[in-house]
Amino acid sequence: MRHRKAGLKLNRTPSHRHAMFRNMVTSLLKHERIRTTGAKAKEIRRWADQLITLAKRGDLHARRQALAIVREKEVVHKLFEEADERFGTVSGGYTRVIKLGNRPGDAAPMSLVELTATLDTKKKKTKKKKTKTEAKQKKKAVVKKAPAAAEDAKAEKKEETPAKTIVESTDKKEVVEAETKKASAKGAAAKTEDKPSKVKTESAKVKKDTPDATTEKGSGKEDRQG
Repeated sequence: MRHRKAGLKLNRTPSHRHAMFRNMVTSLLKHERIRTTGAKAKEIRRWADQLITLAKRGDLHARRQALAIVREKEVVHKLFEEADERFGTVSGGYTRVIKLGNRPGDAAPMSLVELTATLDTKKKKTKKKKTKTEAKQKKKAVVKKAPAAAEDAKAEKKEETPAKTIVESTDKKEVVEAETKKASAKGAAAKTEDKPSKVKTESAKVKKDTPDATTEKGSGKEDRQG
C-alpha cells in the first residue's frame, strides 16, 4: 500500500517528475495560466496552492522555500508582493481547472489551469428604477422651481440696467472731457503760433516809420547847397 506517498507518478522517474512540475509552476505563476493535460492540471494545483500559502505567510523562511521550487527570482518577488492583496481573504481555491476537450493527435483530455481573479474588485452600483411617485414629485419640484427662476432672472435684469446706464453716462462724460481738453490744447497751440507773426509785423512797421541814415545825410547836403 502507498501510505504517505501523495501525488501521481505519471509514468516518470521522481527527478523527471519533480523538474517538470517546477517548470510548470513557474510558468503558471508567471503567465497566470497554462494549457496542459487533465492529469497534470490536477497535480499542478497542489504545487501552486502550496506556493501561494507560503507567499501569504511572507517571512524570510517562506521566501527561501519558494525559491527552492520556483525557477525565477522575479516570479517569487512578484508573488510575495501580490499575495496579500489577491488571496488575503481566501483560505484556498487559488486556482481553477477548465476542461478544453481532447487533443487531436492522441485524444488526451486537455485542460486550462489559471489563477483566480483578484477579490478586491469593487462591486458595480445597481441603478434603482424610478417609481411613478418619485417621477411625479420630481415634476412638481421642476414646476415650482420654474417661476422662482424666472423671478430671479427678472431681478437680475433690473439690477443690471441701472448699472449699464451709470457706465454709459460715465463714458459720455469722459468723451466730452477728452474733446474739451483737445480743443483747449489746439487753441493754446494756435495762440503760440500767432505771437511771433505779430512781433514780425510790428518790427516791420517800426522799420518803415524810422527814416534811414543815408536819406538824412542826403537831405542835409542839399540844404547847404541851396
